[in-house]
Amino acid sequence: MSAQEKPLGGNPVKIRQLKLIRRTVAMGLSVLAASSGSVAFAQSSQTQELAKSLSNPVAALISVPLQLNYDSGFGPLDGSATVLNVQPVVPISLNENWNLISRTILPIRSQTDIFGPSGTQSGLGDTIQSLFLSPKAPTAGGLIWGAGPVFLIPTSTEPELGVGEWGGGPTAVALIQKGPWTFGGLANHIWTFDSDTVNATFLQPFVTYTTPTAWTYGANLESTYDWNAEEWTVPLNLSVGKIVSFGDQLASVTAGVGYYLDSPENGPDGWRGRLVLTYLFPK
Repeated sequence: MSAQEKPLGGNPVKIRQLKLIRRTVAMGLSVLAASSGSVAFAQSSQTQELAKSLSNPVAALISVPLQLNYDSGFGPLDGSATVLNVQPVVPISLNENWNLISRTILPIRSQTDIFGPSGTQSGLGDTIQSLFLSPKAPTAGGLIWGAGPVFLIPTSTEPELGVGEWGGGPTAVALIQKGPWTFGGLANHIWTFDSDTVNATFLQPFVTYTTPTAWTYGANLESTYDWNAEEWTVPLNLSVGKIVSFGDQLASVTAGVGYYLDSPENGPDGWRGRLVLTYLFPK
């Protein structure tokens, strides 16, 4: 029986985990709904374009997403992990034609029984640092793209929280924005330099739809193929987000839910929850 075929049944751990995911997503949706009375919603075309920029990984927009994820179903004890990804995006203008986009993912993890009866660990995971060289203007056909290196930086504070080795490889992104729609994909491949601990490909096809009032509805697959174990991890994620302003500070609030279409025998599996608060600093 695969990880996705494990029945929920009356397992109290699974039931508690599913309830926690539902509460997490419901809390995010409540924040979005309540925001209409506590923050200002800009209704301009400029705000719609700002929301569309968030769907473009190589947009010339400084942003600081704080992405909170909850996953469960790890191993025989149905271990769980809560991860806050701090993901600053900084565009650097090289000349009149090219940008260098720095995208960082620094995970702050708390996990329990990820590797069987392994207990609880909390702290930093390993950092993923991507650099995209990207033209400032789309191609004649409307293609927006970027490519460059990606690095695995051993910042984990405990052995169970990361690989603890340096690694790297290539990364690239390509997308097209037509009206309210964005279609695209991001990919990278990472090897560890001093061993074969990591040999993994990440593929993220995505689509979003942004309304004139800056609501964004999205779907993506965050697929990882482990070439050493010859196994896929494939969560399907659905999300809804809104551009808001807290006084003079623009931000985006997003709530999402996902489901693992495929994963290794030791998980994660089943449902997952996601909340994202993104601080925006447009020029």
